[in-house]
Amino acid sequence: MSQLLKIGQMIFTDSSDTPCEVEKFLGDGGQGEVYQARLGNSHVAIKWYFPHYLKEDPELRERLEMAIKRGAPTDRFLWPQDMVSATGTATFGYVMPLREPRFKSLNDMMAGRIHPTFRAVATAGFELAHSYSQLHAKGLCYKDISFGNVFLDPQNGEIRVCDNDNVDVNGAIGAIGGTQGFMAPEVERQEAAPTTQTDLHSLAVLLFYMFMMHHPLSGKRELEIHCFDMAAKRKLYGTHPLFIFDPNDNGNPPVPGEQDNPLTFWPLYPQALRNLFTRAFTDGLHDPNKRIREDEWKKMMVRLRDSIIYCGSCGSENFYDGEALKASGSQLRACWNCGKEPKLPPRIRIGGEVIMLNHDAMLYPHHLEQDKKYDFARPLATVNRNPNDGRWGLKNLGNDKWTATYPDGRIVDVESGKTVPIPTGIKINFGKAEGEIRLG
Repeated sequence: MSQLLKIGQMIFTDSSDTPCEVEKFLGDGGQGEVYQARLGNSHVAIKWYFPHYLKEDPELRERLEMAIKRGAPTDRFLWPQDMVSATGTATFGYVMPLREPRFKSLNDMMAGRIHPTFRAVATAGFELAHSYSQLHAKGLCYKDISFGNVFLDPQNGEIRVCDNDNVDVNGAIGAIGGTQGFMAPEVERQEAAPTTQTDLHSLAVLLFYMFMMHHPLSGKRELEIHCFDMAAKRKLYGTHPLFIFDPNDNGNPPVPGEQDNPLTFWPLYPQALRNLFTRAFTDGLHDPNKRIREDEWKKMMVRLRDSIIYCGSCGSENFYDGEALKASGSQLRACWNCGKEPKLPPRIRIGGEVIMLNHDAMLYPHHLEQDKKYDFARPLATVNRNPNDGRWGLKNLGNDKWTATYPDGRIVDVESGKTVPIPTGIKINFGKAEGEIRLG
């Protein structure tokens, strides 16, 4: 039950002394309590601090005022908007946007209460990497990246990041050190304060959790610990960290029957993603300058979205992996769910990237105008089916004309709004990029 504020109580914004009515208790944590409140005609969230926490974190108000002044890096952050206070008390809180019910905690995902698709997880991974890159570009670090601070819409992967009172200027010394298990080894060893470089380690841990449903350093060594206290955690995560899939040291593998999630999920993903995680938790584990940057994660998450194929037997999402396909002599890996071999849909190679042309595939500016930033709100092409003959085609949704060259040498213009069939071998010039379609 809430103890700090009462339902119906009025608190006031610091900027304009506007009344804010407390409507509902939402939850609590180590720092304070969160409420739904009405501010003018809008519903907002209020975080209100425990008096004892204000003594532990004396720089808190200054951090919050700085955050309010700077503004949110992106709309994915439930960012502080104003300070609030109440008559007769020395404690305070802040106003932030109210999280919509469609967003679920990553804790729910880890506990199996929600089951987002692979596409949704890859989209969430992209949004996380992009959001933190925008935060870091402002000279800030988050300090406490963990799955307790992230919410996602399991239907589409859209995210929200909360607890932004942790954010501080990069390198600033403060009360926030991070969450054990997510902190970089040098922070765990108390040799460094949180920075953008340590955020990169925390982001890699968060992404590994999302894809593997397990911690990247929790293998056999964890099961050998009889008392999992602070000292044991410091050894596992700080002084003697070892990746559970380290290719050069098999001293900490996941244990079958006890740690099955990573054993199940690791083989499902393309080799390129596994290579990225391996770099993050081998070289990046020991050298902060070799950690995976956000742009590399973003590119990988987009590649994952583009490589999804659907099993024709059960409909489950699987991944196209060009490297594995070559190594197996063009034999697709069996569907993880039903065990049958999926059938490859048509695919288009644009530059060095391969996009699977599933029934729901779309091409975006970064595909067709390769110098463009990622913008998933503006598709430039979509796969559709001719209602008369059932043939699949690629529809031009952009403003520019395409030129399609068929294998027999015919050249056809594809105006905006028109569709070009997708037989194997057809080449399409999109203006700033060219793609070639392959079947089977």
